Amino acid sequence: MADTPMISTDELYIGLYVHLDLKWFEHPFPFGHFKIKSEDQIRTIRGLGLKKVRYNPDQSDARPAPLEDQPPVVEETNPFIAHALEAKRVMIERIKVQREAAARIENAFVNTAKTVREVEKNIYSNPAEAVHQATQLVTQIADSILCAPELALHVMGDTTGGEELYFHSLNVTMLSMMVARDIKLPQEVVSTLGMGALFHDIGHKEIDKKILMKLEPLTPAEQHLYEMHCQYGVEIGKHLQFSVPVLKIIQEHHEFYDGSGYPKKLKGESIGLLSRIVAIANHYDELCNPPNIVHALTPHEALSIMFAKLRNKFDPKLLQVFIHCLGVYPPGTILQLSNGVIGMVATVNTKMPMKPMIVIYDATIPKDEAILIDMAQETDLNISKAIRPAQVPLEIYNYLSPRKRVSYYFDATKHGSEQASP
Repeated sequence: MADTPMISTDELYIGLYVHLDLKWFEHPFPFGHFKIKSEDQIRTIRGLGLKKVRYNPDQSDARPAPLEDQPPVVEETNPFIAHALEAKRVMIERIKVQREAAARIENAFVNTAKTVREVEKNIYSNPAEAVHQATQLVTQIADSILCAPELALHVMGDTTGGEELYFHSLNVTMLSMMVARDIKLPQEVVSTLGMGALFHDIGHKEIDKKILMKLEPLTPAEQHLYEMHCQYGVEIGKHLQFSVPVLKIIQEHHEFYDGSGYPKKLKGESIGLLSRIVAIANHYDELCNPPNIVHALTPHEALSIMFAKLRNKFDPKLLQVFIHCLGVYPPGTILQLSNGVIGMVATVNTKMPMKPMIVIYDATIPKDEAILIDMAQETDLNISKAIRPAQVPLEIYNYLSPRKRVSYYFDATKHGSEQASP
């Protein structure tokens, strides 16, 4: 940016794209660079005490106007700046509240992942206790999700330690319940769905870890052995005295709507409704979090592929619901905004999936104080495109720090928020 031309603040003009060489807290604008859209903004910039600012000709709508062509400016800067800075103070307070909420949700997620770990650990040594813990957990999550007036889906930070093994079943449970809420399934059915989703891969316990952890494609023989996990899961589920609907989910979570799945190549609505929901959530999470992280897709890519190339494999109505809930840009997606800024989707409000909360990269602001932008409140700002992590400079990637493995947790706001933590 050293070659960016300078312009006197007396020459500012609507349509210029300017860069303010000030810290974020020293000016009242959401960003330090933007296109001037009003005389109020010009007055505010002049009131900041800057004699010159940098501008970008390529992003500007107009050339700098000669001084004599400028309209007279009434210097009523102080009231407007005071108002604008007050707006920023409100924004800072909002970010603080959002950050506190994120910390609370992160803690609830860690506790939930630990509970899932305990359930897995006790499944053979103390099966009754494991099932009791799992039932309690699923009930708490279902209660909080179904009772909340609004639901926000958060991507988790990278502070959760070694719980990765349990993220997949937790992700599938959360995402399945998200769909269940949207299609208004009764609470007792949601609880059944939650148990089936949480234990959908329980049959993995009978599969050789070399097959489960293999990074290269499986051989036909290995694939055949792997597919047995559905049947093994049903057998374990019977031992744990799971209900028939839960066993059905465990058996059918790899069945595809077009009949290309396994183990029975069921087709269409011959696959149970709850199994069809889990199949979508399971496949999405496998695309985002494969054994070989090199093959991981971004959440945005995973949704795009499921819709564009794999849609025949899933119940079309349920797939639409799933995409609607996650939004076009699911949590964890790195984006470029219309002003050139890079950020990462931190939260999607399932009622406004096109207006996510975004963590903004700004090298002048410490990572733990990063700006959070609510797209629902930024009417002049749009999302330009999603960016693959590999295409993002390392310092930006590390600043935004999306997880290597994408994990989700819901914030059940208002009535349900305090129930979400087991």
